[in-house]
Amino acid sequence: MADLSQISILVRREIEARIAGPLIRAFIDEFGGDKTIMVVKRVIKSLAQESGIQLAKKMGGNRIDDFAKGLKAWTVGNALEIEILEHNKNEYFFNVKRCRYADMYKKLGMTDLGVILSCGRDFELVKGFNPRMNLIRTKTIMEGYDHCDFRITLR
Repeated sequence: MADLSQISILVRREIEARIAGPLIRAFIDEFGGDKTIMVVKRVIKSLAQESGIQLAKKMGGNRIDDFAKGLKAWTVGNALEIEILEHNKNEYFFNVKRCRYADMYKKLGMTDLGVILSCGRDFELVKGFNPRMNLIRTKTIMEGYDHCDFRITLR
């Protein structure tokens, strides 16, 4: 099996979008939007949760500090510009001030799918990483806001 860690997550998301996007649009045309999006969300949820589990294994733990270190993979190539607001053993609060993922989906004309294919992974990734961690996020750049507000707490 190929070692995908040699390819940045941003590049992986673009490859995925260039394949999945047209397929999703074709399924929407053929079977309808609601049902197609429901299936896509279910698949993305499963993939994201497994990614969280694998990230915790790779980091050698599932504490807040481990997650913060693991998040660096998403920033490779200046893919995200992050402003850390709070970082302690029970909280990791940060804002994403610039998101090249959103730029890429916009360039491809797939912002609506980017919300599902990229941003939609975040909640389940956190749960997979540590079921005791909770993510609250009320806005994303992908949805047109000026930043994404990530508030991760350990219960």
